[in-house]
Amino acid sequence: MASEKTKSIGLIVGIGVVVSALIVGGLVITKNIGKKSYEVTEEEAIQKMDRLLRDVKVTSITPRKAAVDFADTNLASTLPDINQYPLSVEGDGDIVVEIFASPEKAGSGTDGWLNDAARSFNKSHNRTSDGRTMSVSIRNISSGTGSDYIISGKYLPDAFTPSNSMWGTMAQSKGAELYTVSDRMVGNVAGILLADNMVQTLTADYGEISISTITKATMDGKVAMGYTYPYTSSTGLNFLVSSLYSFDNANPLSDSAVTSFQKFQANVPFVCYTTMQMRSAMSSGSLNACIMEYQTYINDSALQRSYQFIPFGVRHDNPLYAVGQLPNDKQEVLEKFAEYYASEEQQKAATRCGFNGMDTYKASEPEFDAVTLLNAQQLWKQEKDSGKPVVAVFVADVSGSMDGDPLNRLKTSLISASQYINSNNYIGLVSYSNDVYVNLPIAQFDLDQRSYFTGAVQDLDANGATCTYDAVLQGMKMLLEAKKEIPDAKLMLFVLSDGETNVGCSLNAITGIVSGLDIPVYTIGYNADLSDLGKLSEINEAATIDADSEDVVYKLGALFNAQM
Repeated sequence: MASEKTKSIGLIVGIGVVVSALIVGGLVITKNIGKKSYEVTEEEAIQKMDRLLRDVKVTSITPRKAAVDFADTNLASTLPDINQYPLSVEGDGDIVVEIFASPEKAGSGTDGWLNDAARSFNKSHNRTSDGRTMSVSIRNISSGTGSDYIISGKYLPDAFTPSNSMWGTMAQSKGAELYTVSDRMVGNVAGILLADNMVQTLTADYGEISISTITKATMDGKVAMGYTYPYTSSTGLNFLVSSLYSFDNANPLSDSAVTSFQKFQANVPFVCYTTMQMRSAMSSGSLNACIMEYQTYINDSALQRSYQFIPFGVRHDNPLYAVGQLPNDKQEVLEKFAEYYASEEQQKAATRCGFNGMDTYKASEPEFDAVTLLNAQQLWKQEKDSGKPVVAVFVADVSGSMDGDPLNRLKTSLISASQYINSNNYIGLVSYSNDVYVNLPIAQFDLDQRSYFTGAVQDLDANGATCTYDAVLQGMKMLLEAKKEIPDAKLMLFVLSDGETNVGCSLNAITGIVSGLDIPVYTIGYNADLSDLGKLSEINEAATIDADSEDVVYKLGALFNAQM
C-alpha cells in the first residue's frame, strides 16, 4: 500500500492554504452562536423544506460535455501574488533579508515575538563587515504555504522559519535549497487538549493519557476529536504522522496503520482549518479534544481552566533555514540575526510570549523522513473519509449582480479547483437568479461527470434577481435524495455568491432547516458582502472564504483537497 501511495506524491506536495492562505487571505472563522435557539429535528426540517420548495420554480437544464484539462494538478501553481501575505516587518537597512515566518511568532500580541525581535534588531545599527547597515523583513505566512512558494519557485525569500522541521525535510526532498542556520529559534511543543471532564474517564478506561489512548478513545466513540489540515498546519501534520506511528511503530504506513486510521477518522467530526475554528467548535460543545501548540494554550487562561495539555510528536522548535546560496552580505545579516534572537534578552521576551515552555519534553516519535511525511499526507487525502464518499452540491449565483468579472472568476476558479475532487465522490450543480436551475444532477465524479460539470459551469450566464436561499433548499433536497442511495455518504453544500439576496426565502426562514439537516454549508464570496454568507456557514460550523481575484483558485483548491 505504501508503495502505491509513493507514486502519487507528485500530485500533491506541501499543499498550503489554510492557516495563512485562508486566515490572512480571507477565511472567516464561523461560530455556532445561538444554534440551540433554532434547532429542529431532521424530520421537522425536511417537512419545512418541502413546504417552502412548493413555491420555488425549479428548472432542469440539459448539461453538455466539455473537455477536461488535467494538464495542471499542482496546487502550488495557483499560488497568489505574494502580496496577499503582506510583510509584518519591513527592513530599511542597506542590506535587507526577508524571512518567511509562521503565524504564531509573526502575528500580533503574544504571537508577535519575532516581529518585535526584528524591529529591535533593525534599530540596533548592526553593520556588515564592509560597513553597510543590516535589517530584516518578516512575512507572516503559514509553514505549508511558505513551503509551497519555495518548492514551486514562484517566490523565494532569503530565509524560512516554519514551526517545525518537517516542512524543511519535505521541501528539501522536492529540490528546494534550504540550509540550516539554526535548529531552534524558540521552543514550542504540539499537544492534544483534552477536556477535564474526560481525563478521569479515559484514565480509568485506558490508563495513562497519551496520543495512543486518545486516538483509541476516539475510535471507540468516547471522544469527539478535532485536528487541523495537515497540508498547511504544522500541528496537524505532526498529529497525522504521530497518530500513524502510534498505530504501528514499525511502519506508520502499513496496512494495519491505515486500517486503524480509517477507524479513527470515522469518528472525527471534521478537520478544522485553523486553531480558531477548533476553538469555535469546542465552545459549542462539538469537540472535547483538539490539537494546539503549547504557546497558544499557555496564553489562554480559559483553556487552562478547562483542558489538560497532552504533548505529542516532534518538537516545534522553529528552525531557521537560508533559502538558496545567499550572497555573503545577506548570509552575514542572517547569521547576525540568529545570534540576536538567541540572546538572553530576546529569549526572555519569547518566554513572556509563551515560548520555551515544556523544554524538558522529548519526543518518543522519530524524526520522520520525507517519504514518510509525503506519503502520510497522501494517505490522509485518500483515507480521510474512511471509505465514505462525499456527496456535494455546488450552488452558483448567476444573478445580474454577478455579471462580468465575478461570474468569470467563479467559472475559472470552480473548474480549476475541481481537479482536486476525488473521483469516488459525487457532485451536482445548481444555479439561481430569479428561479432555481438544476444544471447537473448528482453523479459520481468520474471522467464523464467531470466533463458534464465543466460544460455546465462554462454555460452559466448571469442575469435577473437573487434567490440564494431557495437554491440552498434545492441543493439540500438533492443531497438528501442522494443519501437514500448512498446511506453512508457525507453531505456538503458549497454556495458561490456575492452575498446579495432579494427574492425568495430569507436566511431566517431556512436557518432551522439547515440546522436540523446538519449539512455543513461552505460559502465562497465574490466581491461579496460576507455577513449573510458567514451566518449561513456558521450554522453547522463550516467556513466562509472571501475569494478575491488573486487567490480564489488557490483557496478553493485547498478547500476541495481538504474536504473532497
